[in-house]
Amino acid sequence: MHGGANEAAMELIERFTTQDEAERVLMQLLKDKAKIMGFGHRVYKISDPRSDIIKVWSKKLGEAAGDLTLYHVSERIEEVMWREKKLFPNLDFYSASAYHYAGIPTELFTPIFVMARIAGWSAHIFEQRADNRLIRPTSHYIGPEPRKYIPIEAR
Repeated sequence: MHGGANEAAMELIERFTTQDEAERVLMQLLKDKAKIMGFGHRVYKISDPRSDIIKVWSKKLGEAAGDLTLYHVSERIEEVMWREKKLFPNLDFYSASAYHYAGIPTELFTPIFVMARIAGWSAHIFEQRADNRLIRPTSHYIGPEPRKYIPIEAR
């Protein structure tokens, strides 16, 4: 499932010119049991915290581009997916419109995803080969307590 979800999300989002059109077609896709990419996550069960950050940037980039159509369509799709399926957007969903607004061609979304992860994936391979055992890494934060911060949208 790694790679390609933001491309599929972009293909869905850019089909629509209005929020109402997006909702109407999405309802039919859900009725037809179509796979809607960019929602849910294997590890994050309540929400994907990365999605909140990229959503803010999608909006900012859309404002800078002078066209929030894709952003507003994305918001409606998010609303429908939550209302109908209780699924939240993951990082891939809003990264699609953010990449688009940044001028990145859709066919480069997956290569960008991969470039950002090659070092970590390579480290996993080295570790797995050393013990000839598949590793499913987990992490437990042991650093300082969280500090207060000002959300991006309040700056």
